[in-house]
Amino acid sequence: MPVPAWEDGRRGGFRPPARAVLLVPVIVSLLVQVPPAIAIAVWVGQPPAAAALSIGLAAAGPLALLAARRWPGPTVAVTAGLALADLLLTPDAGPPYVAVAFAIILGVARGAVIWTAVSVGTAWLAAVVLGSLVGLDWHPFRIAVTTAALAVCVGAGWFIRVRRARAAAFREEARRRRQSAEERERVRIARELHDVIGHALSQIHVQASVGLHLMDRDAEQARSALSTIKETSKTALEEVRSVLGVIRDGDAPLAPQAELDQLPRLVAGVRSPELSVELDDRLGDEPGARPGRAVQFAAYRIAQEALTNVVRHAGASAALVRVERQDDDLVLVVEDDGRGPGERLADETAGGTGLLGMRERAALLGGTVEIASREDAPSGTRVTARLPWSHA
Repeated sequence: MPVPAWEDGRRGGFRPPARAVLLVPVIVSLLVQVPPAIAIAVWVGQPPAAAALSIGLAAAGPLALLAARRWPGPTVAVTAGLALADLLLTPDAGPPYVAVAFAIILGVARGAVIWTAVSVGTAWLAAVVLGSLVGLDWHPFRIAVTTAALAVCVGAGWFIRVRRARAAAFREEARRRRQSAEERERVRIARELHDVIGHALSQIHVQASVGLHLMDRDAEQARSALSTIKETSKTALEEVRSVLGVIRDGDAPLAPQAELDQLPRLVAGVRSPELSVELDDRLGDEPGARPGRAVQFAAYRIAQEALTNVVRHAGASAALVRVERQDDDLVLVVEDDGRGPGERLADETAGGTGLLGMRERAALLGGTVEIASREDAPSGTRVTARLPWSHA
């Protein structure tokens, strides 16, 4: 359940409801100005016209604050003008015109700084000049206190404005991070599904072709091809369910992640009468001869995608998968005797995102994937992946 923004300080501080921000200054100003204006009119026995003017000016400023959300600048100007009229036309013993203080704070907080400065400055200058003409007691202390109060209102509005800007920047940064995390997760999911489904379909295609080719001549071999198709489809289905389970519920994978020990099964699955694939595992079986799970999983997926590309794009008759340790790196090599990398890269790039996925997997662990021509053969391509052995 989402937490209200005004209850979660981590989201940029207290954020009261918008209706409270609008109505509280209006209500407070009305309570501070109107009842005292009525009491003073009765106490001094003002004529009805003068009493109506005093009470009307006391109520007009607070009501003008209702427009502060949409027109903060004009609201400051109107409220400052009403405060000036209240000062010059009503008894000097009246309550403070707090509506103008709220108007200044809201105006600065909402970005109407120029409107506020011009309106308040003009009203203040007019009050000093005209007040002397109508006989107001402008004691220097009173001027200093009033000026300081106006400055405090401007400072409060600026503080609120800065806080709002920081909160907005915080929320934007959080949104950007959330969006970036979602994009990375989508890329990861797309990479997993591409590797699983792409390899499974390529393997099923190869074995189905073998089965059709040998159905009449070698029933046992055709049966073996169909068995491979069954096993491949079952494994692919389990892996797809695992990925979808994490997407849906965040559950743990239904099947364990692939490791280097499953390379023999992977190699056997892509063998066919037209393609001979060999595995050269130089890691050994002693304790510590295998890197961490993350490195093994990435290496397996890279080998899977490389063999898929051999089947789909290389036109090769033989391929080799070699895995070994060199210093602090796990080195995986997949090479074939088919087309060179120039033609293959054009086909593979046009056909999907497999090459990008291999490089992304390696880069996430701090490794690299290189694709180049074989130097020890007249034709063919070599894919070399280097992954840090000690990655967690």
